[in-house]
Amino acid sequence: MMLDAGLSHDRGLTLVEIMTALAIMVIALLGLASVTVMVVKGNAFSKTLTAATILAKDRMEQLKNTGYASLASGTDYAAIDATVHSTRAADSLYTRTWTVNRNSPASDMTTIDVTVEWNWEGSGRNVTLRTIVAR
Repeated sequence: MMLDAGLSHDRGLTLVEIMTALAIMVIALLGLASVTVMVVKGNAFSKTLTAATILAKDRMEQLKNTGYASLASGTDYAAIDATVHSTRAADSLYTRTWTVNRNSPASDMTTIDVTVEWNWEGSGRNVTLRTIVAR
Protein backbone atom coordinates (compact mmCIF):
# COMPACT_ATOMS: atom_id res chain seq x y z
CA MET A 1 0.00 0.00 0.00
CA MET A 2 1.20 3.46 -0.87
CA LEU A 3 0.65 6.47 1.40
CA ASP A 4 -0.08 9.98 0.11
CA ALA A 5 1.97 11.74 2.74
CA GLY A 6 2.70 14.95 0.78
CA LEU A 7 -0.68 15.43 -0.92
CA SER A 8 -3.54 17.45 0.50
CA HIS A 9 -6.96 15.91 0.76
CA ASP A 10 -8.84 19.25 0.17
CA ARG A 11 -10.82 18.91 -3.00
CA GLY A 12 -12.97 22.09 -2.95
CA LEU A 13 -14.38 24.95 -0.95
CA THR A 14 -16.29 24.48 2.25
CA LEU A 15 -19.82 25.73 2.70
CA VAL A 16 -18.57 28.47 5.05
CA GLU A 17 -16.16 29.79 2.43
CA ILE A 18 -18.88 29.84 -0.23
CA MET A 19 -21.35 31.64 2.07
CA THR A 20 -18.70 34.23 3.01
CA ALA A 21 -17.90 34.89 -0.64
CA LEU A 22 -21.61 35.24 -1.47
CA ALA A 23 -22.16 37.65 1.44
CA ILE A 24 -19.29 39.85 0.30
CA MET A 25 -20.59 39.83 -3.27
CA VAL A 26 -24.16 40.73 -2.18
CA ILE A 27 -22.92 43.64 -0.05
CA ALA A 28 -20.85 44.96 -2.98
CA LEU A 29 -23.79 44.66 -5.39
CA LEU A 30 -26.17 46.44 -3.00
CA GLY A 31 -23.68 49.28 -2.66
CA LEU A 32 -23.36 49.50 -6.42
CA ALA A 33 -27.15 49.53 -6.83
CA SER A 34 -27.59 52.41 -4.36
CA VAL A 35 -24.87 54.43 -6.10
CA THR A 36 -26.59 53.82 -9.44
CA VAL A 37 -29.91 55.09 -8.07
CA MET A 38 -28.20 58.21 -6.71
CA VAL A 39 -26.53 58.90 -10.06
CA VAL A 40 -29.82 58.51 -11.96
CA LYS A 41 -31.61 60.89 -9.55
CA GLY A 42 -28.76 63.39 -9.79
CA ASN A 43 -28.93 63.33 -13.58
CA ALA A 44 -32.71 63.83 -13.54
CA PHE A 45 -32.36 66.81 -11.17
CA SER A 46 -29.63 68.28 -13.37
CA LYS A 47 -31.95 68.01 -16.36
CA THR A 48 -34.72 69.93 -14.58
CA LEU A 49 -32.26 72.54 -13.29
CA THR A 50 -30.84 73.06 -16.77
CA ALA A 51 -34.34 73.40 -18.26
CA ALA A 52 -35.28 75.95 -15.58
CA THR A 53 -32.12 77.96 -16.22
CA ILE A 54 -32.78 77.97 -19.97
CA LEU A 55 -36.33 79.18 -19.35
CA ALA A 56 -35.06 82.00 -17.12
CA LYS A 57 -32.38 83.02 -19.64
CA ASP A 58 -34.86 83.00 -22.52
CA ARG A 59 -37.29 85.28 -20.68
CA MET A 60 -34.46 87.56 -19.54
CA GLU A 61 -33.24 87.95 -23.13
CA GLN A 62 -36.77 88.73 -24.31
CA LEU A 63 -37.16 91.38 -21.61
CA LYS A 64 -33.75 92.94 -22.33
CA ASN A 65 -34.75 93.23 -26.00
CA THR A 66 -38.08 94.89 -25.12
CA GLY A 67 -38.34 98.66 -25.19
CA TYR A 68 -37.74 100.30 -21.81
CA ALA A 69 -41.23 101.79 -21.63
CA SER A 70 -42.85 98.43 -22.51
CA LEU A 71 -41.27 96.42 -19.70
CA ALA A 72 -43.92 94.80 -17.50
CA SER A 73 -44.08 92.04 -14.87
CA GLY A 74 -45.77 88.75 -15.64
CA THR A 75 -46.05 84.98 -15.23
CA ASP A 76 -46.22 82.00 -17.55
CA TYR A 77 -45.79 78.23 -17.40
CA ALA A 78 -43.66 75.71 -19.28
CA ALA A 79 -43.35 71.95 -19.68
CA ILE A 80 -40.22 69.92 -18.96
CA ASP A 81 -38.69 70.18 -22.42
CA ALA A 82 -38.44 73.98 -21.97
CA THR A 83 -40.03 74.63 -25.36
CA VAL A 84 -43.73 74.05 -24.68
CA HIS A 85 -45.31 77.11 -23.09
CA SER A 86 -48.79 77.22 -21.63
CA THR A 87 -51.08 79.60 -19.81
CA ARG A 88 -52.21 76.82 -17.47
CA ALA A 89 -50.18 75.65 -14.48
CA ALA A 90 -51.75 72.16 -14.67
CA ASP A 91 -50.11 71.54 -18.07
CA SER A 92 -46.59 72.36 -16.99
CA LEU A 93 -43.78 71.65 -14.58
CA TYR A 94 -42.29 75.15 -14.33
CA THR A 95 -43.75 78.47 -13.24
CA ARG A 96 -41.82 81.43 -14.61
CA THR A 97 -42.34 84.84 -13.02
CA TRP A 98 -40.64 88.09 -13.93
CA THR A 99 -40.73 91.28 -11.90
CA VAL A 100 -39.92 94.74 -13.22
CA ASN A 101 -38.88 97.28 -10.53
CA ARG A 102 -38.66 100.77 -12.00
CA ASN A 103 -36.24 103.38 -10.64
CA SER A 104 -34.26 100.68 -8.89
CA PRO A 105 -31.39 100.90 -7.98
CA ALA A 106 -31.42 104.50 -9.26
CA SER A 107 -33.52 106.89 -11.27
CA ASP A 108 -33.96 105.88 -14.95
CA MET A 109 -32.86 102.33 -14.15
CA THR A 110 -34.97 99.19 -13.86
CA THR A 111 -34.18 95.94 -12.08
CA ILE A 112 -35.57 92.82 -13.72
CA ASP A 113 -35.84 89.55 -11.77
CA VAL A 114 -36.79 86.32 -13.54
CA THR A 115 -37.61 83.37 -11.27
CA VAL A 116 -38.43 79.86 -12.46
CA GLU A 117 -39.99 77.58 -9.83
CA TRP A 118 -40.76 73.85 -9.85
CA ASN A 119 -41.31 70.99 -7.40
CA TRP A 120 -38.68 68.31 -7.04
CA GLU A 121 -39.42 65.27 -4.89
CA GLY A 122 -41.82 67.14 -2.64
CA SER A 123 -39.87 70.36 -2.16
CA GLY A 124 -39.91 73.61 -4.07
CA ARG A 125 -36.88 74.58 -6.13
CA ASN A 126 -36.13 77.77 -8.03
CA VAL A 127 -33.66 79.57 -10.25
CA THR A 128 -33.48 83.38 -10.20
CA LEU A 129 -31.69 85.69 -12.63
CA ARG A 130 -31.38 89.45 -12.10
CA THR A 131 -30.27 92.27 -14.35
CA ILE A 132 -30.44 96.05 -14.44
CA VAL A 133 -31.37 97.99 -17.57
CA ALA A 134 -31.06 101.71 -18.09
CA ARG A 135 -33.30 104.02 -20.07
